[in-house]
Amino acid sequence: MALCGRLVRTAASCKQHCPKFFAPPQPSSRVFSTQNANSPLTSFKLNRKAFNTQNRAFSSCRSRKNQSQVAPNARAYLDSGAIAGARNLVDVKKVLVIGSGGLSIGQAGEFDYSGSQALKALKEAGVSSVLINPNIATIQTAHVLADEVYYLPVTPEYVTYVIERERPDGIFLSFGGQTALNLGVKMDEMGIFERYGVKVLGTSIQTLRTSEDRDLFAKALKEIDIPIAESIAVSTVDEALQAAETVGYPIIVRAAYALGGLGSGFANNPEELRDLSARSLTLSPQILVEKSLKGWKEAEYEVVRDASDNCITVCNMENFDPLGVHTGDSIVVSPSQTLSDEEYHMLRTAAIKIVRHLGVVGECNVQYALQPDGLDYRVIEINARLSRSSALASKATGYPLAYTAAKIGLGHTLPELPNAVTRTTTANFEPSLDYIVTKIPRWDLGKFQNVNRSIGSSMKSVGEVMAIGRTFEESFQKAIRQVDPKYLGFQGDKFDDLDEVLKNPTDRRWLAVGQAMLHENYSVDRVHELTKIDKWFLYKLQNIVDCTHELEDIGSLFGLKKELLVKAKKLGFSDKQIAKCVHSTEEEVRARRKSFGIKPFVKKIDTLAAEFPADTNYLYTTYNATTHDVTFNDHGVVVLGSGVYRIGSSVEFDWCAVNATLSLKQLGKKTVMINYNPETYSTDFDVADKLYFEELSYERVMDIYELECASGVVVSVGGQLPQNIALQLQEKGKAKVLGTDPRDIDKAEDRHKFSQILDSIGVDQPAWKELTSFDDAHAFAETVGYPVLVRPSYVLSGAAMTVIHSEDQLKDKLLAASNVSPDHPVVITKFISGAQEIDVDAVASGGTLLVHAVSEHIENAGVHSGDASLVLPPANLTTRTLERVKEIAQKVAKAWSITGPFNMQIIQAPDPHSPEADPQLKVIECNLRASRSFPFVSKVLGTNFIDVATRVLVGRDTPAPVDLIQPPPSSSPQPDQPAPGRDYLAVKVPQFSWTRLAGADPYLGVEMASTGEMACFGKDLIEAYWTAAQSMMNFRTPVPGEGLLFGGDTGTGMLGEIVKVLKPLGFRLFAVTEEVKRHLEEKGGEGVTVEVIEFPKEDKRALREVFERYDVRGVFNLAAARASSMLDEDYVMRRNAVDFGRPLFMEPKTAMLFAQCMAAKLPKKEGEIPSEVRRWSEFIRGKPL
Repeated sequence: MALCGRLVRTAASCKQHCPKFFAPPQPSSRVFSTQNANSPLTSFKLNRKAFNTQNRAFSSCRSRKNQSQVAPNARAYLDSGAIAGARNLVDVKKVLVIGSGGLSIGQAGEFDYSGSQALKALKEAGVSSVLINPNIATIQTAHVLADEVYYLPVTPEYVTYVIERERPDGIFLSFGGQTALNLGVKMDEMGIFERYGVKVLGTSIQTLRTSEDRDLFAKALKEIDIPIAESIAVSTVDEALQAAETVGYPIIVRAAYALGGLGSGFANNPEELRDLSARSLTLSPQILVEKSLKGWKEAEYEVVRDASDNCITVCNMENFDPLGVHTGDSIVVSPSQTLSDEEYHMLRTAAIKIVRHLGVVGECNVQYALQPDGLDYRVIEINARLSRSSALASKATGYPLAYTAAKIGLGHTLPELPNAVTRTTTANFEPSLDYIVTKIPRWDLGKFQNVNRSIGSSMKSVGEVMAIGRTFEESFQKAIRQVDPKYLGFQGDKFDDLDEVLKNPTDRRWLAVGQAMLHENYSVDRVHELTKIDKWFLYKLQNIVDCTHELEDIGSLFGLKKELLVKAKKLGFSDKQIAKCVHSTEEEVRARRKSFGIKPFVKKIDTLAAEFPADTNYLYTTYNATTHDVTFNDHGVVVLGSGVYRIGSSVEFDWCAVNATLSLKQLGKKTVMINYNPETYSTDFDVADKLYFEELSYERVMDIYELECASGVVVSVGGQLPQNIALQLQEKGKAKVLGTDPRDIDKAEDRHKFSQILDSIGVDQPAWKELTSFDDAHAFAETVGYPVLVRPSYVLSGAAMTVIHSEDQLKDKLLAASNVSPDHPVVITKFISGAQEIDVDAVASGGTLLVHAVSEHIENAGVHSGDASLVLPPANLTTRTLERVKEIAQKVAKAWSITGPFNMQIIQAPDPHSPEADPQLKVIECNLRASRSFPFVSKVLGTNFIDVATRVLVGRDTPAPVDLIQPPPSSSPQPDQPAPGRDYLAVKVPQFSWTRLAGADPYLGVEMASTGEMACFGKDLIEAYWTAAQSMMNFRTPVPGEGLLFGGDTGTGMLGEIVKVLKPLGFRLFAVTEEVKRHLEEKGGEGVTVEVIEFPKEDKRALREVFERYDVRGVFNLAAARASSMLDEDYVMRRNAVDFGRPLFMEPKTAMLFAQCMAAKLPKKEGEIPSEVRRWSEFIRGKPL
C-alpha cells in the first residue's frame, strides 16, 4: 500500500505523535507499495532500502496503530484541519450532464455507468441535474438519478435549445465519452457556454482540446520532456505521403477527435498509406502520421487529480497483446504482471507529471508503449475524460473513478472525500490488490459478410468481460468462459494457416495460441517469436496446457485424485472442462469434487491488501484460498445479469436486471447479483446487497446459490444467457426458479412444442417444417411458394437465418453453406413479403395478462426486430387490430401459464383469400423473458414493466390488470381508425457501427446488425422520427442545395416516390446508371432532372473525390437483395456512404419517412425552439419511473 495512502489513513491517530508529518499539505505521490512475497500478482515491488528508511521514521506511530487497528476515519481527518482549502466548492445550482447517445463499437455501456455515477454525486450534493441522452435503454435516463431528462440528439443545436430552456449554471462533459467531449469543444468554439454563463466543471475545455488535438498534445509533452511517438499532423493525402517519407515506414495513422481508434491503421508503403489516409480524412479534419512501434508492450495508468493538485494513480493495466492491437480489442490484465519495479515507477511518475502539466481536474487515462527489453517508452495518447478503461479500472480496483471525478468537478479535494466502496479510507489513496483481473473483448464479426476479421489500431469489439482470480491462470480461464459459454476454457480451434494468424492478429487470436500450445506442440519461444506476447504470460498458459495433458493422460473420472482436481480448480478449470479431459460429464465431476470437499471460497475485493478491514459487498469466488470473507445469513434472491454486451444483448438487459434488483430491495428482499460485465451499472457496488463478479454458468450459479442458501433465482431479466441454464438449475440443481416454470420456457424455445401449443389455442403462425434433406426442403418451398426463411441448426458460413427467393438460392444455402442431414436439420418457414411486424411486451401472473405494450415496426417484416424502428403508441394500427393482439397475448399467457415478463413478435398481412376480411395476425416468435424493448415501453408508457414483473415473481403486491394501450371506453373508438389515446408518441431507432466494420455490407436483413438504440418523443410520427434519426451517431442532415445520390431497385417505384417528396426542397439529384436516372425522371414528378455521375468502383480515393466534387451529402440506396460481390455498385455505394460519413437510407419505409420529415422540417426556422424540445416528464406528465 502506498505510503501516501498510509499517511492519509493513519493521519487522525498519528497527528499528536508525529506533528512533523502535518506540515501544510503537499500533493500526494506514491512512493512504493508492498507485496506478499508469495503473490504472483503485483508488479508493485519494494525498494527495500528506501522503505526501511521511511519505516524507521514511522515506527513509533505504526506500532501504536497495529496495537489498536482502529479503522481510519476520513471525517476525523478532515475535522483535524490538516487540509487547508477543503470544501471550496464550485457554486452551481443546476448542472447539465451530457450522455453518450446510442451504444456503438468504441462507446458502449461504460458511459451509462459513468454518467449514472456523476448523477449520483450531483444528487448527494443537492445540485439539480438535467440529462440529455437519447439512449432510452440506459439506467441513467430515469428520474431515479436525473431530475430532468431530455431524449434528444447530442448535437450543439439541440443542447443549445436545452440550455436556453433550462438555464443550467454548470455542465459535465467528461461522462459521455467522445460524443460529449467533441460536443463540448465545438460549443466552446461557438461561444455558447460564455453566452449563457455555463461553467465547464472538472477538466477545462483547453485541456480537453490539448489532449485531443495531436499537434497541441505533442507540443505540451515536449515542454516536460516526455517522449511521444514521433508524429506529423496533416490534413491532406499528399501531406501524409510527405510526412511518411520523413518519419519512415512502417507507420501508423491516427485521426484526431476520434473514438476507439476510428480512422487509424498501419501502412507499410505509400500505396497502403494513400488509401488509409483518404479514408481517415473523411472521418476527421486532421490525421497524425507517426512511426509504428508495433511489438512494444502496451500499458495504461488511470490517474486522478483534484484542483488542489493532489494526484494519485488508481490503477495500472498491461495488455497481453503487444502494441499494434487497439487497447479495446486487447486482452488486458490488472495490475501489470511483467513490468519491473523500475518500469512501473518510471511510467507512474510520467503519468502524474503529464496530468499535472495538462491541468486535468478529475480522471485521466494515460496509454504507453514500452520497449520490451529496455527502459525506452512513448506516450501513445491520453483521454482526459472517463473512458472504457476507467470503467474497467473502477471495477478492477473497487475505486469509483467516475463518482470521484464528479465530486472533484464540484470542487471537492481527494483527501476530504471518503472512499465510497471501502468506507474506511479517503479517496486519496492508491489501491493495492491481492488478486488479478483479466479483461477479454467480445467480437461479433461472424454476423457480417465480407467483414475484415483482422484486429489492429481501430477497435471492433462490441463488449468485454472481466474475471477476477488469485492467479493469472484462474482469472484468464474464467474470462474465456465469460466471453461465450461455448468455450470451456483455454482451448484451440482449426486454422488454415496457424502461423499467419499468430503473426497477424484476428478476433480469434487467443484460440490460435491455444491451438499452437495445446494441439500443435509449439514451444513458448516459438509462440513468442510469432506473436511477441510476453513470455511470462505464455509460461502461465503452459501451466494450463500441462495440467490439461495430465488430466487427459488419466482419462477416467475414477482415476482422478483429489490433489490433481484441486490443482486443476486452482488453475481455473471448470467442471465441464475437466469432464471433457477425463471422458465424463459435468454432473459426475461436480459430484466427485463435492465428495472430496472441494468448493470455491468467496473473497471480497480487498483493495487495501488486508492492511485494514475492507468493508465491501463486492465479491468473487476462488479455489486459491482457505477461508470465506463473508457470512451467508441473508437467504437473498439471486438475480442473474446479462453478461457480456454483444449484438442482440446489450444495455437494455442491464436496465432490466438493475430494476428487478431495486424492486426486490423495495419489497424488503435481500439481493444477490451475479454478472461479470465491467461496463454495467448492475456491477456497481451499491446496486445489490451482494455483488458476485462471476460467470453465469450452471456450475458457478449453483455454487453461489448453495453457499448463499438463496430463497430463489431470477432468470427472466438478463436476456438469453440466464434462460439457457434455467432448466438445468431447476432439474439438476434443484434451485427455486422464480416465475414461469423452466419446463414451460422450454416449450417456447422448442419449435415443435411451440407450434403445437399455438395450434391448440387457435393462434395462427406461418407454415413451417423441420427438414433433413435438400429434396424435402425443395418440395416444401414449392408447396408454400417462395420466399422462404431458412434457419440451419448447424452453420459454417456465419449468417444463421436467410430469406431465400429462388430454387438456386436454396441450393446454394443448403448444399454449400451448411450440411443438411438428419443430424443437422433445417427449419424452413413461409416468409410473408410486405407484412407489417408488431412487437408485444407484456407481464402476466399465473397465466393472467397484467400489462402489455404494442409497438409497430416502421420497416416491413424481414428486418430483425432489433434493427427495426419501433413506434409506440402505434400510429397506424386500428383499434380492432389492437384488440386482437391483446387477445393473442391473453391466450399465450394462459397456455404457457406465464408468471413474469414475456415478449411476442406478430406479423400482420392482408388475407390473400379475402381482402375485405380482417388482416391475418401470425405469431412468429415468443420469448418468456424480458426483451430488449422493455426499457423503451416502460419509459414511453410511464409504467415500469420490470417492477410489475418483479412483484409477480415474488408474489407480493401484484397489481390488478390494466390496459395501457387501448383508450378508456368514453372515447368510443371507430373500428378502422388509428387508436386514440396519448397526445405524443416515441420512435426507437437502431444505432449501427458500420464505420468500424471494414468491408461489411450495410444492408438490413433477418440477422441483427445494430449495436445500440436511441428513442425520441414527438407530437406525431414525423416529429419523433425526425429527432430520432438525428440522434444517430455522426448524423448530419442534408441541407437544400446539396447533392443526394440514388441507387438500388427501380422495380418497386419507391425511389421515384421519395424524389417526388424531396423535389420542392431544391436538392441536386444524382444517379450512377441511366436506368435509375430514367426511373427518377419518369416517376419523380414534373421537372425532375437527374445527373448521372461517374462512379469508380475500385478506387476509393477517386470515389471520395466524386463525392466531394458533387457535394453528395446523403445516399438513398434501396437494393432488393444483399450484394453478392464487392464490386456490386449498390454495395460500393452503401459501403462508401458509411465510410465517408454520409447518412445512408437503405430501407424503403424509413427512407420515405425521412424524406417526409425533411419536407416538413426544412429549411429550419431560425430563432425558435422546436416543439420536440420538451422534458420527458412533460411528455408523460409526471415522474413515475
